[in-house]
Amino acid sequence: MATESAPREQKAMAPFSSPSVAKPTLLYEGGGAREYNIYVLYALVAGVPYLIKRALGLSLGTYFVLAALLALPIGAATLVVHSWIVKTPTDQVGALPNEPLEKYMTILDKALKAQYHGHRKIPMEEFFERYFDGDIDLAGDALEVFEKRYDWAFFPITKNVAMFFLLQWIPELLWHSRKQDETQVRDHYDRGDDFYAVFLGERMVYTSGLIGDPSRKETLEELQDNKLRDVCERVQMRPGDRHLDLGCGWGTLAAYAARNYGTESVGVTLGRNQTAFGNERAAKWGVGDKVRILCMDYRDTPRRPRYNRVTCLEMAEHVGVRKFQEFLLQVRDMMEDDGLFYLQIAGLRGAWQYEDFSWGLFMAKYIFPGADASCPLNWVVGQLEATGFEVRSVDTIGVHYSATLARWYENWLANREVVVEKYGKRWFRIWEIFLAWSIIIARQGSSTCYQILAHKNRNGFDRAGLVRKPLGYGMASGSL
Repeated sequence: MATESAPREQKAMAPFSSPSVAKPTLLYEGGGAREYNIYVLYALVAGVPYLIKRALGLSLGTYFVLAALLALPIGAATLVVHSWIVKTPTDQVGALPNEPLEKYMTILDKALKAQYHGHRKIPMEEFFERYFDGDIDLAGDALEVFEKRYDWAFFPITKNVAMFFLLQWIPELLWHSRKQDETQVRDHYDRGDDFYAVFLGERMVYTSGLIGDPSRKETLEELQDNKLRDVCERVQMRPGDRHLDLGCGWGTLAAYAARNYGTESVGVTLGRNQTAFGNERAAKWGVGDKVRILCMDYRDTPRRPRYNRVTCLEMAEHVGVRKFQEFLLQVRDMMEDDGLFYLQIAGLRGAWQYEDFSWGLFMAKYIFPGADASCPLNWVVGQLEATGFEVRSVDTIGVHYSATLARWYENWLANREVVVEKYGKRWFRIWEIFLAWSIIIARQGSSTCYQILAHKNRNGFDRAGLVRKPLGYGMASGSL
């Protein structure tokens, strides 16, 4: 195993500028793309088939066939080996506390305790599986423990992780049938509105909110209201607009747009509970005649008459990589030529760390199965452009998502007894780890959220209608 080097310089923890964001209590970076030697991979991809060719006396043509067939397995093997050997970057600005494992957790299983104790780190996948099973108890608040996770855990690609990736994640990515998507939604979103209400609060919005006033700690409701207003303003909603919200959840945005902007809003979701909740809320808000929440697969969305405004907040991930262009072509077909498309989508950084893999597969297994279209920004923009959209603006809101997750986490802990009594300790622990870990993941950029405003790439589109004043416009300091 590679040894962990000392930090090049000790630095004091810099204060975060907003109390809305849970600041890190340990400055430490994980190993990943910077330590993954691509030249070693190239040498192996070229060299291993050559050695086989020489040993068996094969032809040059056979060599190229072998190289093509073995490239993917060699790449996978290289990635696995790196994940075990290269735990952290050598260039650090912070130091680990170097506390024993027992400082952070109590291992109840004797065999597991004999394997991991003192300063022997536990693989993250081993930790959370055994924590969910009740073989481990945390010695403190989950978020505080996870802030120092590199002191007690590392992130190798284990056998279980590899088997899940090969036998479940890959087949789901390749298939994405209607039945598969519906089954995953039924298990997840129809668990019970009370399950989600304990952490989503009154708004029942399961997407990132937005910080409006960085100088104070805004409430969850304020964060979500900031986001609802922002979405409606970005797509310039006006009275009478035909608005479609794909993957509408509990219908909050559709009802909000109808009540505050006078839209005729249609929401589409596969969740039966969400459909009933959304239509009831629209009626309570006095816009039942302007809002329809439909329980159906997004592929069955009524396409005519076309919509002026289409929004999709953190649903497109579930469409899947293979179906993504088909989805965007459908959206384009449903839009008026002068319409606007707002896409809020969770994504991953291109310069990954091994922790990113571990977290991503944990999410795929326990939280958002089938959400394999969470990709780097360049992939999403490329898909939009390839299907005839022009991207007007992009914002990265990972820090806002971290703030939102922190409010959800606080609500979850406050309702521990309620959740455990109805859903059991295992379900409580799964969401406890999901929320605590994701606060950090979103803050450090492993995963983030993109807000993308797009329109049809047509010559006659009024692009001037979307012009915003440059920052600093009209300020005396900006003159020459």
